[in-house]
Amino acid sequence: MSRLLTLSCWLLAVPVLGVLGAWLHPDAGSLAVLAHQLDTVLPGYLRNSAVLALSVALGVALLGSLTAALVSLFDFPGRRLFEWALLLPMAMPAYVLAYAATDFLQTSGPLQTLLRGWTGAQGALWPDVRSLWGATAMFVLCLYPYVYLLTRAALSERAVALMEAARLLGAGSARRVREVALPLARPAIAAGVALALMETLSDYGVGAYFGLQTLATGVYKAWLVMNDRDAAAQLASLLLVVVATLAWLERRFQQRLRFAGTRAGALHGREARPLRLHGAAAAGAVLACALPVLLGFVLPVAVLLHLVWQEAQASETGLLAGLPWARFLPWAWNSFKLAGLAALLATALALALGFGLRLHAPAAGGPRRARAGARLQRLSARLVSLGYAVPGAVVAIGILLPVGWVQQRWPEAGAAALVTGTLFGVVYAYLVRFSAVALQSVEAGYARLNPHLDESARMLGASRRRIFAEVHAPLLRRAALGAMLLVFVDVMKELPATLVLRPFDSDTLAVVAYQLARDERLAEAALPSLAIVLVGLAPVLLLSRSLRRD
Repeated sequence: MSRLLTLSCWLLAVPVLGVLGAWLHPDAGSLAVLAHQLDTVLPGYLRNSAVLALSVALGVALLGSLTAALVSLFDFPGRRLFEWALLLPMAMPAYVLAYAATDFLQTSGPLQTLLRGWTGAQGALWPDVRSLWGATAMFVLCLYPYVYLLTRAALSERAVALMEAARLLGAGSARRVREVALPLARPAIAAGVALALMETLSDYGVGAYFGLQTLATGVYKAWLVMNDRDAAAQLASLLLVVVATLAWLERRFQQRLRFAGTRAGALHGREARPLRLHGAAAAGAVLACALPVLLGFVLPVAVLLHLVWQEAQASETGLLAGLPWARFLPWAWNSFKLAGLAALLATALALALGFGLRLHAPAAGGPRRARAGARLQRLSARLVSLGYAVPGAVVAIGILLPVGWVQQRWPEAGAAALVTGTLFGVVYAYLVRFSAVALQSVEAGYARLNPHLDESARMLGASRRRIFAEVHAPLLRRAALGAMLLVFVDVMKELPATLVLRPFDSDTLAVVAYQLARDERLAEAALPSLAIVLVGLAPVLLLSRSLRRD
């Protein structure tokens, strides 16, 4: 069982190895392609990706840390509401927000039409939202909750008590924020920014819809438009290196999120109270917290609902009958089928791997063979954990490259038909990307289980299988359900790998929404986009409930 589990983990690393393997045997043709890229498109890809990444980093750092500091350190009207409402934009995929913003803000959209009617102005009132600045705004509004979550956790647990101590020592409010709160929050802000940048650089939907030339869109253009797998592999490897560096930095910053605490300190933190704001300061805090929620969730959902209503009204058969249910239901079923299957497999793998790590944990001081098995299990877990940092573009290319090589060597094996003609390739890509999400949830659940439970069960003669079935499984039920829910929602929103690997006539909600929006059929794209957002609300509400309970 241990060997099978280790083999499964290494199989999930094949896409990354496939991309990196493209550099092992470079030929004159691939080197010529690389030189051509350096002279033509690659500088533009790198420049646009760098500008986008720096802009998003600055935006999410400012917005996420500001809102986290306001709800953690200060008290103002609506603070309890904003504590969980600021998480709502996390349920909005960036490409869905881009569709809604384009319809609402474009020259022929309702906002500019209304303003021109009021003012009598002619032409466009502001630059086209389909631009680099527009993409930056989309990503900032969707990704600032990463910084908000980590910064709020760091400030809520320690900063209030320390700021209370600083107040008793005579420090003013500005000095307490500058010299106490901000130094405590720096590692959390940096970790959240790194997570947001990984999502930004790996995104394809916003870049393709806005016509941006970035590394992620360049990978697809090289593969699907230019039909050049060498160029696609080289661009994918560059993207992989950048995102892997960000993942390493995020892990380093997360390791710095450790503070010494005592029971007395925790009690003192509960006794401390956030600073009460009044007048203009309170109004400014309410406005700063309300704008991200309105622009990142409420307004896009309203635009999507309006588009759905318009689509239904355009039909003569009535409001509900006018919606394209005949097309929507198969798309929804494909999405739910793929998401459910991937969630079950990823959670099962995470439970098995978490149990294996639990069994091998005491082996550090045991025999050499046991120590080697423990190291191999930990290495396998690290391979799975790196999957979430791998962009969907890299996963797709990393799967197709080895499959193409196998198809050339053994045509009768039918490897290409298996991967691209069935759901195997799509589900495999989902497992590569999202098994890390399930493993993180399961490991968090195992961390709360006392090791003495295992020792007591073994002393009573219980086998490993019985320990897992009768001791671990009941206690890990909530963690496993959380893992399944998170993977399910991530798969529902996933676009790049699905766009390349899906078999014929197996479109998902994300793919259909992207294709309809690309064809400027925004009213038809609204229904699948709204369905993705509604499904994404589930983990956000679960997370907000967990935070309130804590």
